[in-house]
Amino acid sequence: MAEKIKAELWDKMHYLFRDFNDRMVHLELHYDYEINVDALKTVLICLLEKSPVLHSSFTDNKVSPYWEVKPYDIEDVLTVSRPENVKEAIDEFLTQYIPPESDLQIKVAVFFYEGKTALCIVENHMCMDGGDFKYFAKTLCKNYNDYVEKGIPPLDIKQGSRSYDEVYDDFSEWEEEAARGLFKNICAKDDHRFPLTESRPEDKSFIARRKLSEETFLKIKEVGKKYGATVNDMLVAAYFYALYELADYNIEDSVTISCAIDLRRHMDTAEDLGLTNHTAFMQCNVPERGRDIFETLRYVINSANLFKSDRFMGLYGLPLLNLGYSILPHAASEGVIKIGYTNPLLAMSNIGILEHEKLALEGHEPFDGFMTGAVKYKPYVLLSATSLRKEITLSMCVRGNEEDKKIVERFFDLIEKSIGLLTA
Repeated sequence: MAEKIKAELWDKMHYLFRDFNDRMVHLELHYDYEINVDALKTVLICLLEKSPVLHSSFTDNKVSPYWEVKPYDIEDVLTVSRPENVKEAIDEFLTQYIPPESDLQIKVAVFFYEGKTALCIVENHMCMDGGDFKYFAKTLCKNYNDYVEKGIPPLDIKQGSRSYDEVYDDFSEWEEEAARGLFKNICAKDDHRFPLTESRPEDKSFIARRKLSEETFLKIKEVGKKYGATVNDMLVAAYFYALYELADYNIEDSVTISCAIDLRRHMDTAEDLGLTNHTAFMQCNVPERGRDIFETLRYVINSANLFKSDRFMGLYGLPLLNLGYSILPHAASEGVIKIGYTNPLLAMSNIGILEHEKLALEGHEPFDGFMTGAVKYKPYVLLSATSLRKEITLSMCVRGNEEDKKIVERFFDLIEKSIGLLTA
C-alpha cells in the first residue's frame, strides 16, 4: 500500500489556482566552476526521501484530495547537459510545467558552459512557497558541502507538519482565538489590468528579467531610509508609477496591487515545520497616481503601514477557507470558494534576499541568479523580485507572445525610469 499524505489547505488553494497560473516556482543560480554531479545526485536523493511530498502524485478524488508517495529514478529528477546555447536551454527548462498528478513535483537541471555551472530548479508551488524554496536551496547547498568536504551524510532537512494552522501556534490563547475568528475576506476587487494582448492559442510561457545594479540597490535603500520606506515600498511605488504610464490609467484612478506576505512572520518555530506554504497577500492601494512619484511613495507607505500595524496581518479569511474545505466535499468546496475568491489582476512578490554565502558550493558562491514565481495566465500578472549580491532581479512569468514580451520589456524600462526619479 502506497503511503498517502494529507492535502493541506494551501495545497488545495494552489490546486484551485490552476485557472490563473501554472503554479511553478523557479530558481536559477550560476557558479564559476563545474559542480560534482554524482554528489548532487546523492544529496537530492537524500533530501527527497526526507521530503516525500516532492516525489508524490496529487490525487483529486473530488471528496478528500491527497498526495500518494511514488518511487522515482534520480535520472528523472536531475538532467545534466552541455548545451550550445545555455540561455535557450535554461529558458526551456525553467518554463516547463509539472502536472500535479506527476510522480515528481520537482525537477533539477545542471548546465555546464565555459567552465561554469548553471543550477536550475523548478518545483510545484503546491508543495512549498518561495520562503521554503529558498530554505530548500540553502539546505541543498549545505548538505552538498557537508557531503563533499566532510563526508557527512546529506540528511539535514527540516521535517514536520505542513498544516496551515501552524501559523497560530506561537500566539497567546486570546490571540489564537481572535485570529481563528477572522472570517472576513478582505481581498480587494480592482478591474485595472496590465495591458497584455488578448490570449491566443499560440501563446507560450516565457520569463522576462531585468537586473538592477548594486549602485541602484544602494540608492534605493538610502532614499528609502530618508522617507521611512522599505526597499519593497520603493519597488511597489515604482511598479504603480510605471503602470499608470504603461496602461494609460487615469491619474485620478485608485489602483490596488496585491503584495505577498510571508506568514512565518507570526511564527517563532517555522524551522520545525515541513516544506509547505505560508503565504498570503495584503492589498496595497493608492487613491490616485499622485502629483509626482514621491506622493505615490507616500501613498504606498501609508497603505503598507496600515497593514503592518495589524497584529493579524495576512490571517484574514483563513478560517473561512478552512471552513469551506472542511464542511463540503472538495469539488463542492472549490465551487463555493471560487464564488467568494477574487484573484488579483496585479500582484507582486518580493521573495527577498538570496544569501550568496549560504548558496555557495565548495567555496564557490553564485555570481548570478534569481528566483521567481508562477507563470501567470492573462490577464493576471505577477512581478517577482529577488536580490543576490546587492543586485535586484525583477521578473515576470507570462504565457504570451512576442508582442507581450515587448510590453513587459517596456514595463521594465518604465520601472527603471521611476526608480531613477526616486533616487535622483
